[in-house]
Amino acid sequence: MKQYSKTILTILAGMIFLSGCVAKRKLLDEQIANRYLRSDSAVLANKVSDLRGQIDLLQKQIDELNNANALMTKDISNKANALNQNQQALEEQQKKLAQLQALLDQQKLKAAALKKKMADALVGFSANELTVTQKNGKVYVSLSEGLLFPSGSAVVNVKGKDALSKLAAVLVLNPDISVDIEGHTDSIPIRGKYEDNWALSTARATSIVRILVNEYKVDPKNVVASGHSMYDPVATNTTPEGRAQNRRTEIILSPKLDELYNLINQ
Repeated sequence: MKQYSKTILTILAGMIFLSGCVAKRKLLDEQIANRYLRSDSAVLANKVSDLRGQIDLLQKQIDELNNANALMTKDISNKANALNQNQQALEEQQKKLAQLQALLDQQKLKAAALKKKMADALVGFSANELTVTQKNGKVYVSLSEGLLFPSGSAVVNVKGKDALSKLAAVLVLNPDISVDIEGHTDSIPIRGKYEDNWALSTARATSIVRILVNEYKVDPKNVVASGHSMYDPVATNTTPEGRAQNRRTEIILSPKLDELYNLINQ
């Protein structure tokens, strides 16, 4: 009986010992597993941190790209607006140039018509006495000294008045013509009544103005007189023939360009 009890106790003691060993082993395994879990958690935490850093960096890059895109969009918009404004300005300039060209063409037609009227009115005079030409949209009636004046004088002779009367008849019927009267001399200094060639050329121009305005009723607001002395020759002053050509009065006729000037000044 005693031997049986001892055996039982031995078995129980063994069972308790084994049970303790199993529990200890289980605890050790759990501790090891927990260490692995902690290690994995730390690795994951590091990866999460790295990923968050990458996300922050990518977000920063996205923000920078968005800002750059916004700047580029604004720049493109500004350039498009500038291009549109330039295009509008170019179109306006082209329109203005077309209008100017139309007015210039109109002026040339008016000048050509005026030249014909003057040539027809002065048909009875020779080429040595006067010429009618067209240049730069203007009509030039060049009258020689021999047709208009005695040598060294500013008094218009009878034949000269006849030419001026025919010229004035055209001007009276065309009141929209500006009239510039220029007196010219040769290079030989004047002696006698006039102080110098300036005085003679100016006196001749104003003498013609008075005849056109006072006797033939040309509108004085359309007429300008000037003297150029010997400083605007059309030929050499070294020969008698050249000096004769330089002693002249030029009547320059211009269709009024108010519409053209207004367009240019816009």
